[in-house]
Amino acid sequence: MPELYYTPPTNKIFNEVKEKCIEIWNTYDNQFGYVDEKVNRIKDIKNIQDNLMYMIAMFDVVNQKKLADKLSKKSKIAIRIRMINGGNNPEYIVF
Repeated sequence: MPELYYTPPTNKIFNEVKEKCIEIWNTYDNQFGYVDEKVNRIKDIKNIQDNLMYMIAMFDVVNQKKLADKLSKKSKIAIRIRMINGGNNPEYIVF
């Protein structure tokens, strides 16, 4: 049985996280195409395996906090339990 970290969430949670990640990336300067690169990766991503966590890992902790502030409680819990399952110290998880 695969670890929870690699288990996709519900489509509702996945799509919420995807939408909010794109929203945050679009707040940054795209002068060198960095934002387009990140947004295009997220737009094309499917709800399989650890793709939820892949989107989270694109952000540093400051942006993870911004993301957490935009998400529903269910989405934050889904991310938190996957981070713990993946070996993250709960003390440093912002979700």
